[in-house]
This record gives sequence, C-alpha cells and structure tokens, in this order.
Amino acid sequence: MAAHRRSRQRPAGGTTARTAATIALAGAATAAGFDGSGHAEPQPTPDRVRADADRLYREAEAATEKYNGAQERAESARRRLRALQDERARREDRLASARAALGSVAAAQYRGGGLDPALQLVLSEDPDGYLDGAALAERVGSRRKAAVGRVRSQLREIERLRGAARIEVTSLTSRRAELKRHRTTITGKLTAARRLLSRLPPERRAGLGEGTSRSSQGHRDGPAAPGPVTSPAAPGPRAAQAVSYAYRKLGSPYVWGATGPDAFDCSGLIQAAYRSAGVSLPRTTYAQIDAGRRIPRSELLPGDLVFFYSGISHVGIYVGDGRMIHAPNPSAPVRVAPLDEMPFAGATRVT
Repeated sequence: MAAHRRSRQRPAGGTTARTAATIALAGAATAAGFDGSGHAEPQPTPDRVRADADRLYREAEAATEKYNGAQERAESARRRLRALQDERARREDRLASARAALGSVAAAQYRGGGLDPALQLVLSEDPDGYLDGAALAERVGSRRKAAVGRVRSQLREIERLRGAARIEVTSLTSRRAELKRHRTTITGKLTAARRLLSRLPPERRAGLGEGTSRSSQGHRDGPAAPGPVTSPAAPGPRAAQAVSYAYRKLGSPYVWGATGPDAFDCSGLIQAAYRSAGVSLPRTTYAQIDAGRRIPRSELLPGDLVFFYSGISHVGIYVGDGRMIHAPNPSAPVRVAPLDEMPFAGATRVT
C-alpha cells in the first residue's frame, strides 16, 4: 500500500507542477510580449526634437546671461579689492615714515636730559635766548602732537581699508560660487540638448542644428560680409560701424561667455560690435536693453539692438529689411535671421 501510495503521488504532483509551470511561463511570455509592444515609446519626430532642443538652448542662454552678469560683478569685486589693497599699501608706507620720524624726535628728547625748565632759565647765561628756544620747543611740541594725531588717523584708515577688503573678499567668494552654479546649469542644458539631438538617426538629424526655427532657413546665409556700411538708413557712423563688424563675423561659432574676436555668445557679439565703434556697452542682455533709447519696432534702423523673450535673454543687431545678425546658440554660428523667428521683446537705439 505504501508503494501504491507513492506511485499515485509522483505522477499527480509532477504533472500538476509541470503543467502549472508551463502555463505560468507561457502566460508570462505572452504578457511580456503584449506589455512590451503596448508601452514602447514612439520615436520623437524631428519637429518635437527641434522644439525640445530649442527650449533647452533658450534655458542655457538665460543661464549664460546670468553667468555673464555674475562674471561682471566678480570682476568689479576684484578691481575694488585690488584698489583697496593698493591704497592700504600706500598708507602703510606713509605710516612707517611717520613712525620713524616720531621715533627720532623721542630719542632726541630722551638724550636732551631732564633739567626742569625753571632751573634751565635760572642757570642760562642768555635768558632771552632760552625763552626764545622754549617757545620754539613748544611749537615743535605742538607739531609733534599733530604728527601723532596723523599717525593715529592713518592707523584708523588702514583698519577701515582692511575691513573693506574683507568685505570684497567675501563678495568675490560669493560671486565665484554663483559662477560655478550657472556654469553647471549651462553645461547641463547644453549636454541635454546634444543628447536629445543624438537620439535621431543621422538622416533625420541632418539640418536640425542649423537654426532655431524653420522660418529662418530662407534667410540663414544672408549676404556675404560687405565693406564698411554707409547706408543713410543707419542713425549714425557708430551704428554703421557696428553693423559692418557684425557682418564680418558671420559664421563665427557660438561659445557661451565669449566676447570675440573669433567666438561669441549673443550679448558678447553686440558688445564687441559696438566696442569696434568706440562705444562701451554692458555685458548682459538685461543691461544692454537700458544702454540706449527705447524705440518701437516700427522705427527700427540698422544698428539698433533687438531683444527677445519675456526674460530679455537674447539680443541681436538689426541690419534692415526685417532682419538681424545674432549668435543663436551652440547649434548655429553667427548668422542673419528674420526678427520673427523669436518672440520680440523690445528694441534700443545706442546713443
């Protein structure tokens, strides 16, 4: 009976287990097949990739302008710190000279001895001469007191300069940390944009990096770099020179933080163009829009600065016929483009 029971348990248990396992595996395979095909992510279209890459480039450019502003503030802090250190060094030199002079007077007074002034008058063979000398000594003493006062004032001023220098060191340290944060943001956005574009096969990727808008394709190349601009439409010779400089830089690469002469970001190109005309402009788009007189779009002339997006994060230089020259982003070089390829935010005429 024991053997009979064993023979009945083996087939029943083994068959049931194998059958259950087979069914489970088949079901899992079927489920996996349906699940995989049901949740496969569709390949993004070129337009979708373009839109996402444009967004990342805009965010990177906004961070670039913040980086440029932080860099400008850091450079100002460095200049103030150097000036404070130079001034402190000059005052410490003067303090050392004043202390040396006071030390000589003190040593002479000590060597002069300690006769009471009344006794010196009694013993003097020339009382009138002694009195004249005493008056001179009193005047010398007054000057010495003034010299001591000046030394004390110099000490206080040196301590003030040291405190101011400590404040600038703290400011500079903060600016450097700010620069690092913005640099991290910029590189992260640019890396994400490049990775996004790389997901497309080469035949779909072709042409995506040549601009930020399809509407720019017909204007991208623009005219070749001309000679000096002499158009009467330019509001003045400086504006004409700035436009001429921008034309000469067509094809230059976009590099964030660059101000030329061979690479630029958007505000760096504008700053360099007007620098060539002898005009000093601020470094960032946020400051450049206030560097001249605001004008409506209907009154644009070559050389005017044109700004885009609500955050004033992009700038170009107007060249006429509804077009501008600008440095778009790392996917495209300095080029001619229509104003309508980005949301217009305002314009400024540099005076």
